[in-house]
Amino acid sequence: MAGGLTPAPAGGAGKPVGPAGGSRAKAPTRARKPAAKRRRKAPDPVQAWARRLARTRPNLVPDVLHGLASIYGHPAWIRRLGPTSELILTILTQNSADTNAERAFESMRAAFPSTEPAESHEAGHGWGGLGLPAGAPPDWLAVEEAPLAELVEAIRPGGLAQQKAPRIQAALRLIRAERGDHSLEFLGEMPALEARDWLTRIDGVGRKTASVLLMFSFGLPLMPVDRHVERVGWRVGLIPPKANADQAHEIYLALLEPDQMYEAHVNLITHGRQICHARNPECGRCPLAPRCRYLDRKAP
Repeated sequence: MAGGLTPAPAGGAGKPVGPAGGSRAKAPTRARKPAAKRRRKAPDPVQAWARRLARTRPNLVPDVLHGLASIYGHPAWIRRLGPTSELILTILTQNSADTNAERAFESMRAAFPSTEPAESHEAGHGWGGLGLPAGAPPDWLAVEEAPLAELVEAIRPGGLAQQKAPRIQAALRLIRAERGDHSLEFLGEMPALEARDWLTRIDGVGRKTASVLLMFSFGLPLMPVDRHVERVGWRVGLIPPKANADQAHEIYLALLEPDQMYEAHVNLITHGRQICHARNPECGRCPLAPRCRYLDRKAP
C-alpha cells in the first residue's frame, strides 16, 4: 500500500516502534525501599519497674519504711570509720561473718600499727558484729608492702585470707598510685555515683562494697544491697525475683528518696537478721506481712 501507513504488527497496536522495528521495552522500575524506621530506645528496665510498682502497688515503699520504723526506729547516720578502713573492713567481710572480719581487722592493727588518730566503730546501725574498740587504723603503706605471707597470717582470723590478702594489697596499691597516698577522703566531695564508679575500678570492689564505704563514711545517698536487703526486698516485692545484684542496687536507688536510703538500708538489714530469716522467717510478728508477696502472693 504505497503512500499508506504500514500496519502495526498483530498484537502490537498502540506500542511505539523502535529503530529496529521492535517495541521499546519499558524500563523496569526499582522498588522503593521503605523509609528506615527509627530505632526506638529500649526502655530502662529499672525505671520501668519503678513505674509499674507505683501503678500496681501504690504506697508500697512508704508502707515498708513505716512498718520497719515501727519496730526499729529511725536510725540516724553516724560515721563509723575513715573511708580506707571502711574499704578494707568491708573486703574482710566478703563471704565472712562480721565478727570474724572484726577479728581480722584488729589483728591488722596489731601487726601493722600506726600513729594516726583513733577511729571508732560501734555495733548496730546495720553492722552485725560486736563493734571495734577505738584505735588507730593500720599503717596502710606497711600493709601494702608487707610480704604476702605476713598479711595472710595477720588476717587469717577473718577467713579466706589467701584470697583477701592480695586483693587488699592491690586496692591499696591502686589508691596510692592514683592519689599519692592511701586517703580516700576526696570521695566525699564527689557526686555519689561518680564516687561509686571510681571505687568499682578497684579489682574486687563491686557496687555493694563501694556503696557501703560511701554511705557509712560520708553519708552519701547510696543503697548497699547485701543478702538481707535483697531477700526482704524480693519477698515483699520491692525488687523483681529475677533481678541480679547490680540491678537490685539501681532499683532501690529509683524507689527511694536520697534521705530515705540510710534508714532503709539499716532497717532492711536488721529485719533480715531478726525476723525475715532465710529459713523459717517469723512472718507472724512481721510488720510487713499485710503487703508481703512471700506470705500472700496476692498481697496488695
